[in-house]
Amino acid sequence: MKTSDFYYELPRELIAQDPLADRSSSRLLVLDPVTGHTEHHTFFEIKKFLRPQDCLVLNDTKVIPARLLGVKDTGAAVEVFLLKRLGDNKWECLVKPGRKLREGSKVTFGEGELKCEIVSALPDGNRIVRFEHEGIFEEVLDRLGQMPLPPYITHKLEDKNRYQTVYARYEGSAAAPTAGLHFTNGLLDEIRSMGVNTCFVTLHVGLGTFRPVKSQEIQDHHMHSEWYEITEDAANMINRTKESGGHVICVGTTSCRTIESAADENGIVLPQSGETDIFIYPGYRFKVLDGLVTNFHLPESTLLMLVCALAGKEKVLAAYQEAIDRRYRFFSFGDAMMILPAGRQLV
Repeated sequence: MKTSDFYYELPRELIAQDPLADRSSSRLLVLDPVTGHTEHHTFFEIKKFLRPQDCLVLNDTKVIPARLLGVKDTGAAVEVFLLKRLGDNKWECLVKPGRKLREGSKVTFGEGELKCEIVSALPDGNRIVRFEHEGIFEEVLDRLGQMPLPPYITHKLEDKNRYQTVYARYEGSAAAPTAGLHFTNGLLDEIRSMGVNTCFVTLHVGLGTFRPVKSQEIQDHHMHSEWYEITEDAANMINRTKESGGHVICVGTTSCRTIESAADENGIVLPQSGETDIFIYPGYRFKVLDGLVTNFHLPESTLLMLVCALAGKEKVLAAYQEAIDRRYRFFSFGDAMMILPAGRQLV
């Protein structure tokens, strides 16, 4: 299967540059994965497509202001982008320009409140960086760091909380689990009042998730690993949902990858934490997931491939073209799509 099989043409003006004032007023394309039929709604109408005993699985990771702008000891301006905490004040980072930040280089941020030294270079060009600071690192980072918006968003984000879900809790992501940006606390309360369960898993989103697939054959692409955790309470709720005949509906590809990584061959989710580099593309047999709430993804991306694995490439790309024709907003701050559990037909 070729990467080019997942290409589609997107007008640039459909790339959403700003979040909507009301999170849940975005549009929602609902897709029946069996028939390919679609319906068009507002996101707060998602309640129509949920049933008592269903379980919504949400990723409660929190985006850190991972983009740091500093100066090297020579005075040259550089950027250090935090990717993964390694412990002992060390982080794996993406640095720009790489040629100026070799091993032993030192960088100062702000008025010297935060400093770092390049410890080593990794084969993929990333760096291991050791930070020096006074006080709590997260508080320093909150003062000096910038939110790591994707490069296709060129507008300045006025309120950095709009790149967080309302249920974000555990810091560690370099990007938001954007499908969750559409939910408000009020909408979640209404959903729970219907008898729909919600549970939280954690996957700290790394930039590797969004890196382009450069290999011609998708099977040759290797995903970067990301840290995840599923608690015993979350695993039990997901397993009880399946046992009772309810459907497990993941909010976002990250929640999907988390529960599929933690499931055994019988589809039982086991409480655990660790690293996952699971790559889901057409041909994959889902062990737990029944339905998916997700945003519209970049052409030829691993995220689009995951969606196609669930609903079929032809049906998904046809739905994407329908969204383009109807002027939906795409990508991180864009509109949403819901793939129904198989057998839950549109009426």
